[in-house]
Amino acid sequence: MTNLSALYHSMDYGPAPESAQEAHRWLQAHPSGFGLYVNGSWNTPQDAPTFQTHNPASGDVLATCVEAGPEDVDAAVQAARQATTPWQELGGPGRARYLYALAREIQKHARLLAVLETLDNGKTIRETRDIDVPLVIRHFYHHAGWAQLLETEFPGHEPLGVAGQIIPWNFPLLMLAWKVAPALAAGNTVVLKPAEFTPLTALWFAECCDRIGLPPGVFNLITGAGATGAALAAHPGVNKVAFTGSTEVGKRIRNVTAGSGKRLTLELGGKSPFLVFEDADLDAAVEGVVDAIWFNQGQVCCAGSRLLVQESVAPRFLEKLKRRMTTLRTGDPLDKGMDLGAIVAPVQLERIRSLVAAGHTEGVESWQAPHPLPEQGCFFPPTLLTGVHPSSQLAQVEIFGPVLVSSTFRTPAEAVELANNTHYGLAASIWSENLNLALHIAPQLKAGVVWINSTNQFDASSGFGGYRESGYGREGGHEGLLEYLKPQASGAAKPLTRATVPATFPALAADATAAVHRTAKLYIGGKQARPDSGYDLPVLQADGALAGSVGHGNRKDLRNAVEAASKASGWSQATAHNRAQVLYFLAENLGARADEFQQRLRQLTGASAKAAAQELDASLSRIFSYAAWADKYEGRVHQPPSRTVVLALNEPLGVVGVICPDEQPLLAMLSLLLPNLAMGNRVVLVPSRPHALIATDFYQVLDTSDVPGGAVNIVTGDPAELGKTLAEHDDVSGIWVCGSAEEGAEAQRRSCGNLKQVWTNEGKAINWLDREAAEGRDWLRRACQVKNVWVPYGE
Repeated sequence: MTNLSALYHSMDYGPAPESAQEAHRWLQAHPSGFGLYVNGSWNTPQDAPTFQTHNPASGDVLATCVEAGPEDVDAAVQAARQATTPWQELGGPGRARYLYALAREIQKHARLLAVLETLDNGKTIRETRDIDVPLVIRHFYHHAGWAQLLETEFPGHEPLGVAGQIIPWNFPLLMLAWKVAPALAAGNTVVLKPAEFTPLTALWFAECCDRIGLPPGVFNLITGAGATGAALAAHPGVNKVAFTGSTEVGKRIRNVTAGSGKRLTLELGGKSPFLVFEDADLDAAVEGVVDAIWFNQGQVCCAGSRLLVQESVAPRFLEKLKRRMTTLRTGDPLDKGMDLGAIVAPVQLERIRSLVAAGHTEGVESWQAPHPLPEQGCFFPPTLLTGVHPSSQLAQVEIFGPVLVSSTFRTPAEAVELANNTHYGLAASIWSENLNLALHIAPQLKAGVVWINSTNQFDASSGFGGYRESGYGREGGHEGLLEYLKPQASGAAKPLTRATVPATFPALAADATAAVHRTAKLYIGGKQARPDSGYDLPVLQADGALAGSVGHGNRKDLRNAVEAASKASGWSQATAHNRAQVLYFLAENLGARADEFQQRLRQLTGASAKAAAQELDASLSRIFSYAAWADKYEGRVHQPPSRTVVLALNEPLGVVGVICPDEQPLLAMLSLLLPNLAMGNRVVLVPSRPHALIATDFYQVLDTSDVPGGAVNIVTGDPAELGKTLAEHDDVSGIWVCGSAEEGAEAQRRSCGNLKQVWTNEGKAINWLDREAAEGRDWLRRACQVKNVWVPYGE
C-alpha cells in the first residue's frame, strides 16, 4: 500500500470522480426520451424517426431524441412568428426580467449542468464546471442588462423577427447562451437546433424556460441532424440565421439563403496561430499552449493549433513543451484530475486519426506522451507534430482534435506572413514580454480575436468572430447585439429596377460636335486605362441624344482593378486623421466644379436645375460628413471580469466592390464609396450604366485630391455582369450591391468562395437625400470589421 510520504514525492494522482447521480436521475425521469419543445409545450410527432445520444467516454446510450422533419420545423417557426409581437411589445425591461430569471435558474443548477455536459460531450468536468457553465450564466446576466438598456443604447433600431439558430457539439450549452441571450434581449424569438451529438443541455434549458414562465413560442427547440438544420436555415419564415460549425456547411447556408433577405451570422472553422517570440516567458507560453490546443481535446474552432516559435528559442521551447505533455492525463472526463477527456464521437476520432496518418506520409515527425489511454471510449492522446511545412495539409486543414503542428520563424515579419498563410481568420495568440511588439503584430494578423500572453479568453462583454473563411458577424458584446437588430423602417420602399440602355450607338445628329465623340476610359491604379475588350458603350442624354461613350469593362479589367486596390494598402494603414484630410480636400475640389457636375446631372438624368443643385449640395455634405466620421467612428474598450482590457478595434475589410444604382447617380455613388474610404477600404466601383459619365468625370476630381492610386478604381460596363465577377473574386473581401433583387441574390450566391461580406439593398430603392437612411453609423459599421485584442495586466 502506498503511504503518504511516497505519494508526496511521486505526486501521483488518485481518482477524484464527480458524481453523475443527479444527471442520471434527470435522464431517468424521461424514460421514453425527449420530444420537441414548440410553443411552450412538449410533443412527440407520431411515427417520427429518433436517434440516440451517447456518452463518448463509455459508449453508453444516454437518451433518445426525435428527428424533427420539415413539418416540425415549420410548426416551430410559426410558433415563433406568432410570439414576436407580444414579446417585442413587452419592452426591454420586461424581457430583461426573463433573462435574469434564466441566469438565476442556470446558476442554481450549475453542478447538474456541468455533469450533464460532460456526460454528453466528453469534455472534462473541470472545464464544464469552471469555464462553460459560469460563462453561460454570465451571458444571460449580461444580456439581461442589454435588454434593460436597449431603447436608450440602440435608438432607431428594432428586432429582426424570428432567429433560426444552429449550434455545434463542442460547447453545447455555451453556444446556446451565445445565441439565445442576445436574440431574446433584442426582442427576437428563437428556434434552436442543437447538434445531434449533444442535445441534452439544450433540452434541459427548454425545461428551464417552462419553469420561469417564458411566454410560449419565444423559445422553441427542435432536435435532429443536418437535414433538420438545413430545413430551418431555408425556411422562409426565418429572418435571421445564426450558425456555428464547419466552413463547408457555412458556405452551403450562405448559398441557400442568398436573395432571401435573411440576416446571416457565420462563426466557422479556424486554424489559429500561436506565436512565441524569443523574449516570451517560455514557461508561461507552454501553459498557454496547453490551454490553446488541449482545452476541450482541441475541439475548439479557435484552438491554437499552429505553433509558430522564433527559431532562436524553438529547441528549448519544444523541450519544455514535451516535458509538460508528459504530465497531461487523458481519461474519464468525470474524474476531476483529468486534463483531457473523450473525443465527441467515433466519426470525429477517425477523422483525427486519418489526418495524423496522412501527415506521417508527408514526413512529419510525431511525438506523443507515453501514457496509456482508456480501453473503452473515444480517446486520442495529446500530439505534437514538428517539421510541418506551411503548405502541408496539416498546417492548412482544421483537424479539430488534440493535435498541435509546429514550425519556426526568424523575424516578426515572417511570423505575420506565416500566421496569415491560411484561408481562415478566427483567432491568434501572441506571446512576448515586449508589449510594443505584441501590439505592433496584433493589427497585422488576419484574425477577429487576438490574445496577448493569454489564450482562449471569452466574455459576454467582448465580441467573438472571424475574418475570411472563418465567417463574419460577431457574437457577444455591443456588436453581437447589433447582429439581432436592424434600423427601423421609415416606410415601404419601392422596388429598384435598372434602366434599359441601348448597346449600340445611335446615329449622330447632323450638327453633332467633336465633344460627342469623347470616350472616357476606365480608372485603375490612379491612371486612366483603356478597356481590355477594346469596345465602348454609349451614354445617352435624357433626351436620347448621344452624350459620349465609356469603356466596356470586362473580367480582365476587374482583375487589374482588384490587383491595383490590393497594392494600395497604404490607404488602409494611413491614420484616420490623414484619411479625413483627403476627404475634406475631395469635397473642396468637387465644390470647385459644382456647375460642371450640375450640368452633367441635368444632361444625363433630365433633372431640373433645382434638383441637380440639391443633389450636388447633398453630395458635398455627404463628403464632409464622412470626412468628419473618419477619425470619430472609433472602437471600444471592454473590461471583462478579469484583469484584462479588451480593445475592440474597427478595421477595414480590405478590397470592397461597389455596384451603384441608377437613381441620383452622383449622390448614390458617393454614399456607397465614402463610408468605405473613411474606414480605410480600397474600392473597385462599378457606376450606374446609363449615367457612367458622372463617375468618369469624378475620377478627375480624385486625381486632384491626394487620393492615392488604387484606393478608388472605376470600371464602367454592365453592373450585373461585373458584379458577378467581383462577387467571385477571392481577393475581394466585401461587396456592396445596390441594384435589382436578382443582382443582390447573385452576389450572395457567388460570394461563397471566400465568404466575403455582402451588403445589398434587397432590390429596394433608397432615398439618398435622407441622411437618416443613407448616411451614418450603420453604413460605417458595414464598412469595417471588429477585432478584439485581449491585453492582460497585473502580476
